Amino acid sequence: MSNDKPNSCCTPVAAREISSPIKTPQATSIHAATRATVSLPGGSFLMGTNYSQGFPADGEGPVRRVTFSSFDIDTYPVTNADFASFIAATNYRTEAEVFGWSFVFWAHIPEERFEAVVEDTVAQTPWWCKVPGATWDHPEGPGSDVKGRQNHPVVHVSWNDAVAYAAWAGKVLPTEAQWEYAARGGLEQKLYPWGDELTPEGRHLCNIWQGQFPQLDTAADGYAGSCPVDSFPPNGYGLYSCTGNVWEWCADWFSTAFSTLQDPAGPSDGQAKVMKGGSFLCHASYCNRYRVAARTSNTPDSSASNIGFRCASKAAE
Repeated sequence: MSNDKPNSCCTPVAAREISSPIKTPQATSIHAATRATVSLPGGSFLMGTNYSQGFPADGEGPVRRVTFSSFDIDTYPVTNADFASFIAATNYRTEAEVFGWSFVFWAHIPEERFEAVVEDTVAQTPWWCKVPGATWDHPEGPGSDVKGRQNHPVVHVSWNDAVAYAAWAGKVLPTEAQWEYAARGGLEQKLYPWGDELTPEGRHLCNIWQGQFPQLDTAADGYAGSCPVDSFPPNGYGLYSCTGNVWEWCADWFSTAFSTLQDPAGPSDGQAKVMKGGSFLCHASYCNRYRVAARTSNTPDSSASNIGFRCASKAAE
């Protein structure tokens, strides 16, 4: 198991190979009509950050004004119930199913099952476990399921899987600029969708790690893993779960060199796609990437128990 990703506390890279391409299902407009969306007008905003406690090497800055066209974006990340509808309609097999394994955070595997289900761990970040049989509907591997978690964000979906779902729904993945603009909720250059204070008046407004990473999660926010997508208040645009919970795939190739226009096919530093929003594993002591401007990346075929997505589309004229 190889992993040369410096910020793999967030999401490990899946070193996987496949001989045949994943097939994308045909698009349908039926499912798309059932999803709540927010319509946002075109314009410009200040993207990125120069935050002193951020990660400059991630390409968070400099702050720049980015121009974009009008678009619609889903109010919520895609849930297990949503993804189940997609699977039922298309018989699609995710890349985790095709490859036969995915990454699971160690503390979410029952101790009595650990040796039986874990094949390997990532050398630099041993809390990430290679679990054969870990898939979107078996999030912790064999013996687990999503019963009672229908309204949680779907996980163990690769970028390629997310694109396939979006195509079926008649949508696309948001560009990084679209995602960040929508997540900011109308606020300019704030750390979070609600302002600069993480827990105003002691209130938890997102699902991230509390305690000592990676040994102890006190779950002071109410959750030690993923949570329902509507567990915390929406931002100023009505979007839920923009911070924490699960990372969300974006359309763009990852780059630390930016254009001032939305361009998912723009410059790339390698073969990785942008992810935004942080996850339930982010903690200030190790990975404070739950800030709106923070970003990370992963290869398009990678999947893990803290990676999901939401969809976007061009706004109706």
